[in-house]
Amino acid sequence: MATLQPTLTYRDPKRYAWLLSALFPLTVVWHLLRFEHTGQLLWLFVTPVFLYGVIPLLDALIREDTRNPPDEAVPALEADGWYRALTVLFIPLYLALVVQGTQLAVAHAGEPLVWLGLVLSVGAISGAAINTAHELGHKHPAWERWLARIALAPVAYGHFYVEHNRGHHRRVATFDDPASSRLGESFWAFLPRTVVGSLQSAWHLERARLAGRGLGVWHWRNECLQAWAMTVVLFTALTALWGPWALGFLVLQAVYGFSLLEVVNYLEHYGLKRATGPDGKPERCRPEHSWNSNHVASNVFLYHLQRHSDHHAHPARRYPALRHFPEAPQLPNGYAGMVLLAYVPWLWRRVMDKRVLAHYGGALSRANVQPGSRWDRPTVQND
Repeated sequence: MATLQPTLTYRDPKRYAWLLSALFPLTVVWHLLRFEHTGQLLWLFVTPVFLYGVIPLLDALIREDTRNPPDEAVPALEADGWYRALTVLFIPLYLALVVQGTQLAVAHAGEPLVWLGLVLSVGAISGAAINTAHELGHKHPAWERWLARIALAPVAYGHFYVEHNRGHHRRVATFDDPASSRLGESFWAFLPRTVVGSLQSAWHLERARLAGRGLGVWHWRNECLQAWAMTVVLFTALTALWGPWALGFLVLQAVYGFSLLEVVNYLEHYGLKRATGPDGKPERCRPEHSWNSNHVASNVFLYHLQRHSDHHAHPARRYPALRHFPEAPQLPNGYAGMVLLAYVPWLWRRVMDKRVLAHYGGALSRANVQPGSRWDRPTVQND
């Protein structure tokens, strides 16, 4: 008689915690409503305090979670509509917040502190929206990829869809990647390099793709033009409705939003480099080419983005199935806490440079070094 195999029973321990990511825009909507009803300015600063203070504190206090789902459970996690629904839910809530925030900004035109709070609050969710677009943009159903582009419209970063998927994933942890930061490079030096470099790369990628189809770069099939057109339509509509103050606010919150993406890019691959093979091409991307973190609070707000190594190995894998790799270098705090360090270059270098060197056993030649930095000097070993 055949032996019956036990049925796999796996329950995602974060199944309902992922709601925090999906409902994050709704909490900010409520904060803005409280400001409208009470006139108390503090409501506009709850979100930045939570982002830069509460989440890093929770990451420090809560024990890291290194558990992985069993391999047999991954297909069921991938097929579970709950996880897809949460990423989709984020989009309408985010769009509603952008409209609400713009209306409030126009109503309080000329009030700097109100605008600062609104930009930081709405812009924080614009940064989170890029992460949601990142999750959706790697999926196979075309409708999810279109939702990714819609999510990028309010933050005016639609070319990210092109550059990240077809540029960054190919060149990650190499000197040629505008989204991979280098040892000794400050965030403030990295920011203009990655913003300009990613934009140029996305345009060149689309030029090459369209040329392969016998089409010019200005053809309507250009995915950069499609994405930017969504931004133009949204910004134009809200400006027509509420005037030039609306456009000013939309631009400011977008700049802050995409700066949050880029500071996360900065810390994800800092100083890490893929070795070059005999054929002159970089080796295959492996877990040791991404900084990872198993800090719980940041992970549940970022759809497991901090398990970045597995994402690079399996870009289409949904967030609950992403795995921890013990061989991947680990950050000392979650992304939210590391962002604060990145804003202060000397503090970042004190915390992270020694970790890069330890990761490579002191061999600077194995690291991705910024030209002209202290690590690029021949006598650096004696410093």
